[in-house]
Amino acid sequence: MKEGLIKDTYELIIKEIQTIITISYLVAVGVGMLFNYQKFSEFEINIFNYADVFDFLIAPFSDFYIFLFATASIIVMLLLIKIDTLWRNKWPKSYSIASLRNDKKAWFKTYRIVLALISFTIYLYASADYYGKYVKKKIITQSDISIRLEDNEIKSGKLIGKTKEIVFLLKNDHVYAIPITSLVKEIKIK
Repeated sequence: MKEGLIKDTYELIIKEIQTIITISYLVAVGVGMLFNYQKFSEFEINIFNYADVFDFLIAPFSDFYIFLFATASIIVMLLLIKIDTLWRNKWPKSYSIASLRNDKKAWFKTYRIVLALISFTIYLYASADYYGKYVKKKIITQSDISIRLEDNEIKSGKLIGKTKEIVFLLKNDHVYAIPITSLVKEIKIK
């Protein structure tokens, strides 16, 4: 009897960990997509036109700042949920006062979830916008790089970023998309 209980508890914990890891990875991919979009949109590039699915699946791990922010955001979100639950359970009177006595209403649980999701979304968008502006300043002040094309022509400029198939360069307020594996020489974006 006791062995079955331990086995059932172990299986339940494993399933919960798998769910948490899956949801965390999906959130990290979403954060990476949003941050990459904001970074490239600062240079008037719609990255969704140039990137493939794999570029977005590794987006949270391709830039240390995005990885750090995604990880920190997930941890902070989970901590805030735990703190809110702890406050509601340990000090229900002060929680009720702080929530203007709405915690007794039937719709309050849904309200908390919706409010948390809206707040997290606004927080993510504001952070991604700040990240895009920060990276743009960093890119503009970096040194030029040189790329030798197949016909030995050399293109130089500031590296904005790259996808699996395209390198983006900034030169004299013009953005160039240089395909890596194609006969196309360059694409002038801006």
